[in-house]
Amino acid sequence: MIEQMHHTSVVVEDLAAAVAYFVELGMELEGETTVEGPSVDGLCALRDVRADIAMVRTPDGRNRLELTKYHRPEAVGATDAPVNTLGLRSIMFTVTDLDDTIARLRPHGGELVGKLERYENAYRLCYLRGPAGIIVALAERIG
Repeated sequence: MIEQMHHTSVVVEDLAAAVAYFVELGMELEGETTVEGPSVDGLCALRDVRADIAMVRTPDGRNRLELTKYHRPEAVGATDAPVNTLGLRSIMFTVTDLDDTIARLRPHGGELVGKLERYENAYRLCYLRGPAGIIVALAERIG
């Protein structure tokens, strides 16, 4: 049986930029470390792994995001995949002020994927692409 979901992991090119982006969003840096060695190689099914990891968490402490920068071997993949690409595409956060959040994330590389939209009388929503192509879905409750 599952006890809890511990974290989601995202591979990034620029760890400092990714940490700054998520801290600006409102997450808190929990810690940073470097991982390497035979157990990391075995876990990842790669050779000679060396990676820096930063763990950020939501203010309530319930959810974590692991941001990983691979030094060895070099990371692979596209950073501009559309929102309907198979696999993990977005991480959603509820925010108190959507316009303010977008404005604060733009200097950190946040770009709207589509348009800011209203969903019924429940939410204002948008997708914002950030460092390493990470798509952050943002939702502001209405009413």
